[in-house]
Amino acid sequence: MPSQSNIPLKPVLLLDATTCLIMGLLLVAVTGFVSGITAIPETLLLYAGALLFPVGLFMAATALWWLRSSGAVWLIIVGNAGWVLASLVLLAIVKPNGLGVVFILAQALVVAMFAWVEYRTLRATHAVLA
Repeated sequence: MPSQSNIPLKPVLLLDATTCLIMGLLLVAVTGFVSGITAIPETLLLYAGALLFPVGLFMAATALWWLRSSGAVWLIIVGNAGWVLASLVLLAIVKPNGLGVVFILAQALVVAMFAWVEYRTLRATHAVLA
């Protein structure tokens, strides 16, 4: 397995931003439905969805204008890691049904993969510039 990523950072961040915005829209638009099938509290889903809008916009802005700011990219990576950790803690706090557990774990896995790819890509970018 190569030690460096060949994936450009900009499309990764834009895809991450897009998934955040789509998930935010989904959670806000159909909060009651998602809550009903997952047994995750509506308020939690609504606030999580609303939080994803500024996060997604920050990711897009970073990809489009602040790509050379490793601080902004690190903030995204750490934020993604925090989201994964919060998702796992959430399983101990709320009592979702089976579909809710799958929903929480699946989105946490996707976010973890984004954090990993962004980390590897940032690291590879710095190695090339060094």
